[in-house]
Amino acid sequence: MTRLKDRYNKEIVAQIMKKHKYKNIMEVARLTKIVLNIGLGESLANPKAMEAAEKDLTAIAGQHAVVTKAKKSIASFKLRAGVPIGIMVTLRGKRMYEFFDKLVSVVLPRIRDFQGISRDAFDGQGNYTLGLKEQIVFPEIEYDKVDKTRGLEITVVTTAKTDEDGRRLLEAMGMPFRKN
Repeated sequence: MTRLKDRYNKEIVAQIMKKHKYKNIMEVARLTKIVLNIGLGESLANPKAMEAAEKDLTAIAGQHAVVTKAKKSIASFKLRAGVPIGIMVTLRGKRMYEFFDKLVSVVLPRIRDFQGISRDAFDGQGNYTLGLKEQIVFPEIEYDKVDKTRGLEITVVTTAKTDEDGRRLLEAMGMPFRKN
């Protein structure tokens, strides 16, 4: 079992139940999955970009990345249905907790001039999406071997019913939100 999941089960659940006077342990929000996504509009012109990004995302997640394809044709973007436009990985279980722990304790503090992450990136159902400008903040990526810095989108999906419950859960798990 991972260090973060142990802490969640032993400390965080009890802390949230006591604070909000929940009677049942199932009322406490928990992480469901974490989705990592890289959009590659440039892959239309440069097919090698897809391979490099897939290699980077696989190293970051510790799990094989899946190519995502366009669902609709959009003429103004010179995009046809079925053309590869991105890659993604869905993490669950042990890998999800390990990735979240690494994100909070190693990756986010490595960002230059880091003041905390925005409190406003919740979707209305307690899920949080975080965008990183470059993948080189992850320790698995070797700076010398990167062909181009790419953005990365991280979505943390929870069982929380409201944004406030999701924020409380992520704060208790160590997510460094910006002080307003």
